[in-house]
Amino acid sequence: MTDNTNDDGIPTLADVARHANVSTATVSRCLNSPERVGKNTRERVMQAVQNLAYTPNFGAQALAARQTNTIAAVIPTMENAVFARGLQAFQEELVRHGKTLLLASSAYDADLEEQQVRTLVARGADGLLLIGYDRAPDIYAFLAKQKVPTVIAWSFNPEENRPAVGFNNRAAMTELAKQVIRHGHKHLACISAPTASNDRARERVAGIRDAKASVGLNPNDLLVIETPYGIESGERAFRQVLTDAPNTTAVMCVNDVLAVGALRAAKEMGIRVPDDISVTGFDDIEIATLAEPPLTTVHVPHREMGRRAADMLIQIQKSDLTVQNLELTTEIRLRQSLGPNRN
Repeated sequence: MTDNTNDDGIPTLADVARHANVSTATVSRCLNSPERVGKNTRERVMQAVQNLAYTPNFGAQALAARQTNTIAAVIPTMENAVFARGLQAFQEELVRHGKTLLLASSAYDADLEEQQVRTLVARGADGLLLIGYDRAPDIYAFLAKQKVPTVIAWSFNPEENRPAVGFNNRAAMTELAKQVIRHGHKHLACISAPTASNDRARERVAGIRDAKASVGLNPNDLLVIETPYGIESGERAFRQVLTDAPNTTAVMCVNDVLAVGALRAAKEMGIRVPDDISVTGFDDIEIATLAEPPLTTVHVPHREMGRRAADMLIQIQKSDLTVQNLELTTEIRLRQSLGPNRN
């Protein structure tokens, strides 16, 4: 690691060395491998760093090491709290390994996600976290050619061979739908995020159909209202459900926020939950327990997923060995928004 004296007055590595009366090599060791430097020397160097307000030349470090110690993540949206816990744990684990997180949001726009992926790689991202499998093959080919380790999260498909830490969205929703059906509900409807480029939403809708088929109900007899993410969107979709299928006794939402919107619409319409109609969600974010009534939902281990995804990326970076994909388990959280069918 080397810095030359800067004519614009910005402190350099050499300035720190002179200030601390040590060599530039010693300063470099203090900054990169502090455990290799004696305590007194290290304290003297770090005091000089502080006094001079010195910051290392990041570009020079990255060029010398051929890595930036930066891991990037592209998520569909920053407005969805479902990603917050997982990304927090992801970042905490990266920091523990001396890595920095660079975050981008695609707003569920496939073209924008591709642009962000290419930009992040161009900026030197050492690894990449992506949400779900849905994207053009060209993106995966680009990442493979650039030799950028990539891990998929929030989805797990046993038929995919890409490194992944996630859960089976279809199986999780199937189990919840079976629970709804066991409560006597046969006329189900689903409020979903757009499914065209969202494998998580698409698999959850498919899970409801699987549950219906497993008990002899027509899987195609399922009203699905697709709507953008948001509480107000959930409200509008709930009203549309009751307009299009007034005999519906249970509304299953593919995430908790849409479900809270459905609960709010039911209250405004004078419909009692769960006496008149049941509502379920998916994710078990904090709003699920604060809802009125509290929301029956699928609990997703967001923090464990984030931590394990960071571990997997770091493992891939350190070794050329193939990592084992990790499927996490989900749990059904039964709360007051699901009740027996009384119609």
